[in-house]
Amino acid sequence: MTMPDEPPVRTVRPGVRVGVDVGSARVGVAASDPTATFAHPVRTLARDELHGTDLTQIATLVEELAAVEVVVGLPLLLSGQEGEAARIARDYAVALAARVGTVTVRLVDERLTTVDAHRRLRDSGVPGRGQRKVVDQAAAVLILQTALDTEARSGRPPGEPVTTGGRRKKERRR
Repeated sequence: MTMPDEPPVRTVRPGVRVGVDVGSARVGVAASDPTATFAHPVRTLARDELHGTDLTQIATLVEELAAVEVVVGLPLLLSGQEGEAARIARDYAVALAARVGTVTVRLVDERLTTVDAHRRLRDSGVPGRGQRKVVDQAAAVLILQTALDTEARSGRPPGEPVTTGGRRKKERRR
């Protein structure tokens, strides 16, 4: 039993997570620490729809970090419906899942993260032109941090798992 003065217990699976913000021109990448507490920016990759070098670079990073999970932002419309950007993110997540093998890829709601990332960068003094280089990383950090915090609060993995067939995996309730 938790005493009133004690902070709530974090119930997060240990291990590094990689966060991904898929854009039309760039892909932002973030990672967590091994305790899955804090997200930090890693890099911005050029989107390569023709050859998939961005997917290969993320898969290599996942292997190098021994990541246990990849979290891809799903840009839902404000109504909660899926539009073209969500379809693109889903397709990207399926392609990434095929590259990372047994590492789970999850889609999480990322409504307005890029807008929030721009605001935070502006508030921290990064000029408008300078934001372009790092906004995708900042959005990936927000996506990943939100996923980590959601899991810490709920005790369950955030979002929905992705399969290479594009269908949702059935999850057993605990």
